[in-house]
Amino acid sequence: MVIGDALAGHDLLVQSPTGSGKTLAFGLPLVDLIEPGTGAPQALILAPTRELASQIVEELAGLAKARRLRVAAVYGGVAFGPQIAAARRADVLVATPGRLEDLIQRRDVELGEVEFLVLDEADRMLDMGFRPAVDRIVARLPRGRQTLFFSATLDGAAGQAAREYTRRPRSHTYADPERAAADIQHRFVAVESQSAKLDHLVDQLASEKGGRSLVFVRTKRGADRVVKRLRSRGVDAVAMHGDKSQRQREAALARFERGDVLTLVATDVAARGIDVPDVVRVINFDLPEDRAGYVHRVGRTGRAGRTGTGISFVLADQMGEMRSIASGLGLEFDAQFGTGTGAAATTAVGAAPPRGQDPAKPRSRRRRRRRRPRVAA
Repeated sequence: MVIGDALAGHDLLVQSPTGSGKTLAFGLPLVDLIEPGTGAPQALILAPTRELASQIVEELAGLAKARRLRVAAVYGGVAFGPQIAAARRADVLVATPGRLEDLIQRRDVELGEVEFLVLDEADRMLDMGFRPAVDRIVARLPRGRQTLFFSATLDGAAGQAAREYTRRPRSHTYADPERAAADIQHRFVAVESQSAKLDHLVDQLASEKGGRSLVFVRTKRGADRVVKRLRSRGVDAVAMHGDKSQRQREAALARFERGDVLTLVATDVAARGIDVPDVVRVINFDLPEDRAGYVHRVGRTGRAGRTGTGISFVLADQMGEMRSIASGLGLEFDAQFGTGTGAAATTAVGAAPPRGQDPAKPRSRRRRRRRRPRVAA
């Protein structure tokens, strides 16, 4: 959808769900248009997390090599020296905003030759508080650059930023209508108290043995605590969050990818940075903050044509919040206290919404009331 316009030099606004091929959508035009060996970055790709930055570099490596281009990544958690050396030789620079600003302030990176700016997962970048840093970085770039803005949503702050960063952009929206309805089974489990969640988690992991499980929590301390308590129950698990060094995070992800450990407990820092195709279930130990967070978490399973399961633990005072998220995604919600299980709804995260519904907007109140399921207190 976007490669032709990108090659033609247009600024682009692209709204697309996770796993829809965005890296190649901007990567292929970039490597075709850039000439190697100019001595300064010609393309800058901004990403919200270290994991996503590393993933982009990995996916572009083969393409860049075929064109004799150098791709480098700069992100926090590792030493400055090797990153600075690689960045100075790079034709394509992939960066997280915080570390890039550090290098700019140290005068270790110059952006005056950048012809192409890509903002990947832009909505996530803004959600994480990077807007001021991104504004400062964009202000340093040549005005005549081409900007490609990729986001899961173009509403609110993301839409405002998109308008400010681009010039006469062309827009593309991909709702992924071809994904099979049986890709992901969604289940909502009523949990009596916060302390009871671990029992439910152990039960879920024990009852559905086999394959990798990705467990999401809200806090860094919570991730470490869940891993420690799982190990005390005989369940091997590793944690991944922002307080871990880059080496620790890469080691944990490598163990998970190899299958040495089948349970990875992560904060939302991993929601858009993990690309392991055979995650068979995602468990929301703690609920996400909003509908977009739910989509990006659960979107880690059911990838590449595989099936998957999304399981969410719901406390009594979270019933309304979870019902709203489920309703906005067209999912049936029925979590019953005392049963230990929730009703399953099967659909595709990121699939096209019901006819007549804007994917970025919830259904009307009238329709929501008519479809609202009964929930036992």
